Amino acid sequence: MVVMPELSPFTRYVALGDSFTEGLGDPYPDGTFRGWADRVAEVLSAQTADFAYANLAIRGKLVRQIQAEQVEHAVALQPDLITISAGGNDVIRPGGDPDRTAEILEQSIARLATTGATIVVFTGVDVGWSGTFKSIRGRVAIYNEDVHRIAQRHGALVADQWALTEIQDTRMWSEDRLHMSPLGHQVVARLVLRTLGVPNDLAVEEPAPVPERSWREARVQDLHWAREYALPWVVRRLKGVSSGDGLPPKRPQLSPLARALAADAEAEAPENAQ
Repeated sequence: MVVMPELSPFTRYVALGDSFTEGLGDPYPDGTFRGWADRVAEVLSAQTADFAYANLAIRGKLVRQIQAEQVEHAVALQPDLITISAGGNDVIRPGGDPDRTAEILEQSIARLATTGATIVVFTGVDVGWSGTFKSIRGRVAIYNEDVHRIAQRHGALVADQWALTEIQDTRMWSEDRLHMSPLGHQVVARLVLRTLGVPNDLAVEEPAPVPERSWREARVQDLHWAREYALPWVVRRLKGVSSGDGLPPKRPQLSPLARALAADAEAEAPENAQ
């Protein structure tokens, strides 16, 4: 019988959030999404004999919706590890108020802290490099300062994406320029594990070189992005609907990680390595 090394103290991990935590941009072969949270859970599962994982994230959710729909659900699951990434969809909206968003986040973290679980919260990415989101850099910075204060008050750990310079690279992001690519999710998973002090051997993957583009090619790509991603986002805002409306949580109950590990193994099987 193989005895698994007890390198991680965590056995019941619950992830809360929006599309970032759901894993958009990092698909499994069946079209569902993996993402940094699944990658973290895979490492924890390999280090702990009795491990269970739930992911309550749903794309498009605002901080108040995460508070209303996910927090009590998470508390009821009695986790010993919680990650919560919330507020990004609020801050990027025109007129988004980072301080008000942080107030709601703090209410959620205060409630989650009653479980006694280790809690990890996230700062936003430094978007100064991004032509798409550079204009909201100040708002993100204000929100990040709030996040650090909230974490200090409630004893939470901070996964500091603002300082994660590796993801300030277009190759770490998917075609929609909003969600991370598999490489980006891998980098964030390593950040979370480092924040938790959990040893791991997740590979540091080097992104492929960016092919040179002419000015015309770049504009064609910008137009494609505007038509395929930016315009639908604006239309949803005008209609007051969300990409996550009607969708269930990713993994609503704590369960072993066999499904995710099986999908990962399928992706790495020799017949798929073309």
